[in-house]
Amino acid sequence: MWILFTLLAASMQAWRNAFQSQLSQDIKVSGVTLARFIWAGPIAALYLCGLYLWWPVAMPEFTTQFCLYVLGAAAVQILATALMVKLFKLKNFAVGAGLAKSEALAAAVLGVIFFGTYLSVLGWLGVFIGGIAVFMMSSAKGFREISLKTAVIGLACGTGFALTSLWVREASLILDLPFPHGAAWVLLFVITVQTIALLAYLVITDKPTISALLERPKLTLLTSTTSCLGSIGWFTAMSLQTVPYVKTLGQIEVFFTLLIAMFWLKQKVKIKDLLALVLIAVAAILVMWG
Repeated sequence: MWILFTLLAASMQAWRNAFQSQLSQDIKVSGVTLARFIWAGPIAALYLCGLYLWWPVAMPEFTTQFCLYVLGAAAVQILATALMVKLFKLKNFAVGAGLAKSEALAAAVLGVIFFGTYLSVLGWLGVFIGGIAVFMMSSAKGFREISLKTAVIGLACGTGFALTSLWVREASLILDLPFPHGAAWVLLFVITVQTIALLAYLVITDKPTISALLERPKLTLLTSTTSCLGSIGWFTAMSLQTVPYVKTLGQIEVFFTLLIAMFWLKQKVKIKDLLALVLIAVAAILVMWG
């Protein structure tokens, strides 16, 4: 079951990244980040209501620890999303999304340090290969011209998404509900916090960006919808399986990303970048085996 939800998440996330990449051409980073959440809240609420109609269970108790995990996950995911949009502005879509996929490797490292996950020598080899791939993708002319700025942003983005995933899993486990319900509650809370925070920020500092989003209703709705469906997949999968395993299988998103970039966005992918994307997938598999 967790494999099916992960495949759903990976495919939807690839499309969401593509839509965000399109929005980023005309809209500021903060606006593109808001597009991910602005319509996702109502979709998440409908999903939760549908679950309770299909399978009624008890209402959860929301502890202080649960709220802290939710707030932390919401804040870090906003930051990571903004960094990913920044990557789209620095590189093309496929490369920006590929750099963000350092998330799986960051999840493994953070899991070992803070969440009791064990990695063998094979697993650490995967981490090393993934690091090489990230540096390959961040350079314009191979290792002769490595862009430190792009590499740092990519690693920071991946680390932010990894922290989000680890805290989301902890929040889901705290609720002690059946797997779809606990994940759905966490999803609704996280998206609500994110939407309120970003809307408040833009209302105070940059109202024209909100207007710019409203002028692109189709693309904004597609971004929110694919984002919410992807989050349903991620949150549910992570309530069933540990984060490194889920994010490792989720590396299949790399190939969805390449297909979208080549056949829908009509972007050229260099051989070097293609090799780096493959290395990221190989690294992720090594991490899972480890």
